[in-house]
Amino acid sequence: MRHNKKFNHLGRTASHRSAMLANMACSLIKHKRITTTLAKAKALKKYVEPLITKSKNDTTNSRRVVFSYLQDKYAVTELFKEVAVKVGDRPGGYTRIIKLGSRMSDAAPMAFIELVDYNENMAKTAKKATRTRRSKKSAAAAPAVEAPATEAPAAEEAQAE
Repeated sequence: MRHNKKFNHLGRTASHRSAMLANMACSLIKHKRITTTLAKAKALKKYVEPLITKSKNDTTNSRRVVFSYLQDKYAVTELFKEVAVKVGDRPGGYTRIIKLGSRMSDAAPMAFIELVDYNENMAKTAKKATRTRRSKKSAAAAPAVEAPATEAPAAEEAQAE
């Protein structure tokens, strides 16, 4: 039985799986987006997000811990210099998985996995302040109140004559 066995073995030995995830994490950090199968993307998300959290604290020890996982000094440098600065205020959820459909050859479900803050198309942009209906009604009501006030002196002049 598989009780409390929560992570996906991906059909590989432990050493092959750790090497594959380390290589995929380095590629994700360097290129900011990679295409892979959905199962690998989900496993990579669990692998790389704690490393990004660790990179927010730039100390010698955290660099050594991250390097023990990645084994690529260029990826570690990029993670600590660029990625950690960009995600510094984000409390988690550094990656996004977007499903692409199935692969032609073997119908495996494919997906993008990308770093959230690096996709300008998905970034939330500040909207311009637009008027609501309520503000249009109040703007329309203001001249209506002023119009009887200007007519009142004309009515008084007509009565005086």
